Amino acid sequence: MVQAKVAYEEIRRQRVKRGTARVIRKELIAVRRSSRISNQPVPVYKELVTYERPEFPRRYRNMNGNSKRDLSNRVYASDEARDWAISRAEELESGLEPDYPTFVKPMTQSHVTGGFWLGLPCNFCRKNLPKRDETVTLVDEEGEEYPVVYLARKNGLSGGWKGFAVAHELVDGDAVVFQLIRPTELKVYIIRAANCMTEGDNL
Repeated sequence: MVQAKVAYEEIRRQRVKRGTARVIRKELIAVRRSSRISNQPVPVYKELVTYERPEFPRRYRNMNGNSKRDLSNRVYASDEARDWAISRAEELESGLEPDYPTFVKPMTQSHVTGGFWLGLPCNFCRKNLPKRDETVTLVDEEGEEYPVVYLARKNGLSGGWKGFAVAHELVDGDAVVFQLIRPTELKVYIIRAANCMTEGDNL
């Protein structure tokens, strides 16, 4: 019986040894390419969307060259001033040529500080603006032009809007009238909420 156990252990040892002797080898081989393009760079199939960063006149930059703003000094418009600006903007809008689509956009902190993102009315975008991302031009009341990136899927203005907002010192409570004068060109009229106090003093 002892002899049978020894024989079993010997057979088991040989099996284990055979099992561990197995080696898996991995080799890297070059993928064959047509001889016509073998000396050309390997293509990268990735869609890249790039926009040129809009440039603005130096007079719109801060004196120290830094375009960042101190957000700790944010000033919030009163409800009275906000309503006054919207009312005046709607009056201005009603006097514009009816052949050109318009809308009024009241400014909030996210539009004029920090994020600088301006969402536009979905219906206006769907009916009047491009179906894909494109650069549109904002034209202020002095005729100055500002290129801005319009994001079609998000219905809003992104790159370049900050430059426009800072250049025109837009603040919370202001109301802006946009008028589409060409397929990718918007005329912009600004109603200042701060003028509510001035007008009230003159009454």
